[in-house]
Amino acid sequence: MRFLSRRLVMPNDLNYANSLFGGRALEWIDEEAAIYAICQLETNCLVTKHIGEISFQAPAMQGDIVEFGLKTKAVGRSSITVTCLVRNKATKTTICLADDIVFVALDPKTRQPMPHGKDLESLELQTLSEIRSLNMEKPD
Repeated sequence: MRFLSRRLVMPNDLNYANSLFGGRALEWIDEEAAIYAICQLETNCLVTKHIGEISFQAPAMQGDIVEFGLKTKAVGRSSITVTCLVRNKATKTTICLADDIVFVALDPKTRQPMPHGKDLESLELQTLSEIRSLNMEKPD
């Protein structure tokens, strides 16, 4: 899993219990997963089709830095399925896990599903190439 993005929990992100509001976490997850899918498929004409199981495990508090780990789980003809793990940057405690987030590539003109021409193996090679170009270590 690659941890690609971070956010600071601010006062306007809090619920009545002064922890990160679940709806805000879901908004962030959808946005981060969409950015990841856009980069993987190299198209920005995608829509969220499905978000599977979401499990909240620990709170995030004001001032916490949360990070988003993303991984490609499956690749279909016009879709990509990803998993997103949200964790506390400092403690590495899992805050939330969103599994089976499905995005579908659309034709920009017809807005109908469109083959993206990628498969899991080509995306893994693409990721390794990106990591090498950034001089980073291999992901988990």
